[in-house]
Order: sequence, then C-alpha cells, then structure tokens
Amino acid sequence: MDVRVRYAPSPTGLQHIGGVRTALFNYFFARSMGGKFILRVEDTDRERFSEESLKDLYDTLEWLGIDWDEGPVKGGAYGPYIQSERTELYTKYANQLVEDGKAYHCYCSSERLDKVREVQKKEKKNYGYDRHCRDLSIEERDKNEKDGLKSVIRLKIPLEGKTSFDDLLLGTVTRKNKDISPDPVLLKSDGFPTYHLANVVDDHLMEITHILRAQEWIPSGAMHILLYKAFGWEPPLYCHLPMVMGKDGQKLSKRHGSTSVVDFRKRGYLPEAIINYVTMVGWAYDDSREFFTKEELEKLFSLEKISKSPGVFDYKKLEWFNGQYIRKKSEADLIEEVIPYLKKDGIISEPITEKEMLIIKNMMSLMTERLHFISDISELSRFLFKDIGNYTLTDIIPKKMDFKGTIIALEGARELVEGFESRTDEENEELFRKKAEEVKVKLGSMLMPLRVAISGSKVSPPIFGSLRLLGVDKALERIDHVIGLLKEAVKNENDKEVESGQ
Repeated sequence: MDVRVRYAPSPTGLQHIGGVRTALFNYFFARSMGGKFILRVEDTDRERFSEESLKDLYDTLEWLGIDWDEGPVKGGAYGPYIQSERTELYTKYANQLVEDGKAYHCYCSSERLDKVREVQKKEKKNYGYDRHCRDLSIEERDKNEKDGLKSVIRLKIPLEGKTSFDDLLLGTVTRKNKDISPDPVLLKSDGFPTYHLANVVDDHLMEITHILRAQEWIPSGAMHILLYKAFGWEPPLYCHLPMVMGKDGQKLSKRHGSTSVVDFRKRGYLPEAIINYVTMVGWAYDDSREFFTKEELEKLFSLEKISKSPGVFDYKKLEWFNGQYIRKKSEADLIEEVIPYLKKDGIISEPITEKEMLIIKNMMSLMTERLHFISDISELSRFLFKDIGNYTLTDIIPKKMDFKGTIIALEGARELVEGFESRTDEENEELFRKKAEEVKVKLGSMLMPLRVAISGSKVSPPIFGSLRLLGVDKALERIDHVIGLLKEAVKNENDKEVESGQ
C-alpha cells in the first residue's frame, strides 16, 4: 500500500500544540513509510474563517520545516486542496445520496428547529433533530420547492443496529446507531458542505489511506463509516491519537498557558525543541531515549509506538528541552537566532554596528548556559549595550545586611576590580574569597551587590565573565555610582533618626 495521509486543519484560529502534534504524527508516519503527506485546508466554516489563521498555518509549518508533498501552493494530482474551491464536488455527491435514497432534503426553518430544541430541553431529552422531513411525500417536497423554501441535505442514519470501525490503536470501536447524531446535515442551504461530507468526500477522492486524528473525533467515526457505506466506498484505516492533557489531567487549553505555536515562537522556543518534545507527547521510541532530530524521526516513527493513554504536556519539560537545544547550536547559528530579538527589543541598532557585532560574538559563550529561551538574551545582555537607568536599592542589599554593610562589601570588591583583567578567574576568585573574609561577609554577599552594580540585575551571566565583557573602566564607574547611592541612603536614614530624636 502506498501510504497517503493528510493534515486538514480549519483556518478559524491559530495553530495550537494539539493540532501541530497531529500534523507531526501524520508527517513522520508518511516519511517513515515512504508515503505522501498532504495538506488540505478545510475552510467551509465561512463565518469563522480568517486569512490571519490561514497565514499562520503556512507560517507554522514553514517554521517547523514540515514540507507537504501535495496541497495549497504546491498543487498536486488531487487538487484543489482548499475545500471552498471544491463546492461543486460536494453538491454533486450530496445530490447523489439523495437520488440513492441515502439522504434527503430538509426544509425546517431555524425557528422550527429552535422550538424542537426548547421542547427537548424542557423534557430533558437530548435527541437532536426530530427527522421531521425524513419521510416527506413527493407532493410535500414538490410544494416546498415550489414555495421557494430553502433546504439542507441530511444523511439518513439507520434507526436500528450498530456501526463499527477498526482503529489501529484502540481496536474495534462500536456505536449504536440510535446514539449517533440524528440525520446530520451534509450540505447547508448556502451550498457549503459540513465538515462530515467534505471530509469523507475529500479523503476518498484524494485516496487517503490512513486517518490520524485526535480521539475527540471518535464520536464522528461511526457517522463517517455510515457515509462511506452510503457511497459504497472503502473507508481508510483509522488511528485516533491520544489526547494532549495538562499536568492537572484536563485537556490542554489556554488556562494551562500558551497553546498557540506563534506564542512559543515569539517567546524564543526553537523549532527543533518543539518538534522533538511535542512528538514525544503520546509517542515513545523506547523507555529511555528522549532526543531526536527531525531527520531521525522521519525514519524511526511508527504507529505501533503511539500510546493509548493521554499524553501530558509539561511546560517545564519543554523549557528544559529548549535549553538543551539552545546549547546544542553552534555559536554562529545561535548568533543568527539572537540578533532579531536584540533588534526587536531595541538593544542593538538596525543595521547592526561592527562594535555591537563584536560584543555579541564575545558574549555568546558566556550567555548560552543562561538561556532558557532565545528571547532571554535581551535582558541578560542589556547591560553590555545600554547604560543602567535606575537601580533598585533592595536588589543591591544582600539578605541580613544593611546599607552600611553593603557599602563595605562593595568597596572591598571595588579594590579587586581595579586589577581584575591582569589575573585569571581562579586567582580572582581566591582574592575575592580572602577579601570577603577580611571584611567579615560571605562571598555571596560580596558578589551579589557587585553583580547588581555592573548588570543592573540580580540575574546575570557569571560575574567574572561579565566584568571582562563590560570592561574595568565601565565596571568601576557603575560601582562608584552604586556606592554613592548607598551612601546617600545612609545619610537619609541618619537625617530621619535626627528628626525623630528632635
């Protein structure tokens, strides 16, 4: 069998983690089997369709490096691949079902349907459509047509029996026909198909062999099988993928955090990290291996290793993956990644200057270990490019110390900064340790105010490396400024004590 799978999103919102996981599973399965990966745009929901969502779909797949074999832009032998360009096909096949007695025209107005729902609600029933038009006589249908009543086409769901389909992951799935949505709409009055009709017609005409989709579509499975039977077509093989859950056991949603890929992209996640981690949510090659390149997954992926249980999406684990992939990158590649963020945040110029480029090249080895996201680079490196505006005094003061003790520690550190560049880091560390003992403070309580003085933040790259990058002259200038602020704070405290004493 020549494998043909598809990713068929609806452009009604931004691409999210769950959808991308479905795309990745389909893509990797196709590649591992030497098959075709088809992109199809299911844009029949015209009220919710947006060009922004369609662009986001293309941008997301391009960013991830997921290349489709057939689909929009690329074309192919089974096109068009945008459903709104295939409406004549859906009308043709819907009418065929009517002619074969497998479907019928329904003339019920929205007002009548609302009343039916109200009655069912009062009676605490959840039957859905009451099949009012299912058995209209020819005379009744002709009168409705003559009166110009708008109609939809509904599928005749068998009133008795069961419908089953085989799922490659879950085994045989069976549903009683009475539990299937009663006679669902196939073709709307505006001529556009519903998801169910377009989905089945397109999968058949495009010769899709396997359907890999989320388990939330299982309730639609039996209905789709009935549609295939109504047409007399052989259905594809189904594989309903495990749900993507938050750590609380609930379906992943915005309340857990960002779910749209564009948010992860803006935050500074690498596509390699997203691909690797998201593929592992509900799939595992073995019990130990975690890291896979896209090229490796194209060879190793198999349906047999998909879990039946829901996959848990752990934001912290993805953050860890991202940090690992950042550190795997070459310095040249990482520089290419960080420059757009530095420009966007106004840290460097546009175009970048030679001096700025030199600072970036010199700082990367120091910054890499501190990066969880590419976007972290701006705050971590700001002190190398920009003067520090306002210091927060509470950040400068170590725990269990006051202004006076911090001044003593910082003045002791200043003495050592003056000859800093002529010594190795090991020599400097030993001198700082001795100086801390001399002024009777812990080493950390000496280095912390020094860190804040030179970087403006309690979080920065390693202190000695930061000093070398900034330069002794600039560092001394900042240290002196902070000492001055601390002395002014001491003076203000003294003045208040004098005032209160009076």
